[in-house]
Amino acid sequence: METVIISGLQQGLLYGFMVLGVFITFRVLDFADLTVDGSFPLGAATTAAIITAGHSPWLATAAGMCAGLLAGFATGGLHLVLKSGQSASSDYGAKLLAGILIMTGLYTINLRIMRGSNVPLLGKPNVFDQIGSWMSVHMTGWWLILVLAIFMLIVKFIIDWFLHTQLGLAMQATGDNEQMIRSLAVNTDLVRILGVGMANALVALSGSLVAQFQGFADVGMGIGTIVAGLAGVIVGEVLFGTRGISWTLFSVIGGSIVFRLLTAVSLRLGIAPTDLKLFTAILVILALSLPAVRRKVIRT
Repeated sequence: METVIISGLQQGLLYGFMVLGVFITFRVLDFADLTVDGSFPLGAATTAAIITAGHSPWLATAAGMCAGLLAGFATGGLHLVLKSGQSASSDYGAKLLAGILIMTGLYTINLRIMRGSNVPLLGKPNVFDQIGSWMSVHMTGWWLILVLAIFMLIVKFIIDWFLHTQLGLAMQATGDNEQMIRSLAVNTDLVRILGVGMANALVALSGSLVAQFQGFADVGMGIGTIVAGLAGVIVGEVLFGTRGISWTLFSVIGGSIVFRLLTAVSLRLGIAPTDLKLFTAILVILALSLPAVRRKVIRT
């Protein structure tokens, strides 16, 4: 059982960066961004290509984040083009279409970057091995969880700090009431592009770390990422609540960990790996239904 817990915690923290990115687009910006399914393997592909070329894994990880940032900028910019001349009611469709188009294009870009469908990283240097070398420990088990947790907290507090700056508050206001914040002379289009770029940079960071952890990058590793990200966000909000942005960031990280723990336990209990996508969908449906059921119980 300890192995299952360790595996769930590791996976929850590794994918937690992706869940934070999904939270920024879906909750902070109110932007239904499907680029995630493409930017996650983009981070992995970029990192793998640079590592196999003989460069530093730290440089490769940073490059993966930058690639995700550019993908997010592309989605935000395409959204501006698609929504031009359209009514406010059709803006949601423009957001979805922009994400779908960039995600589709990224599939080919990822294949080009990797020069194939996958790149093995076994035996290649990665950030985890280098941290373990600095600490003189074998970076597995609880040591890996500790390092990931520290890194996650650092990223969480940076996001928390940013969202309390003037630009961050403008980003939150853009998602809550775009017309109001636009009347205060804030360029909501640029704010949204920046936010979508930041979110996809976090998603690509997650893809980069996952690729280094599992020892390979694959063009199909992003399939269903957006659903898993939403599962982490929704489960976290339902279980831990949303008392302000600072606490909500902790909630979605906790949701990522809980979701991965449930997945690990389900596999241990005998659920076939081929059924995990269905399990994820059912979990999201239950998490979405729980608040409504709770309200009905309270009323009765």
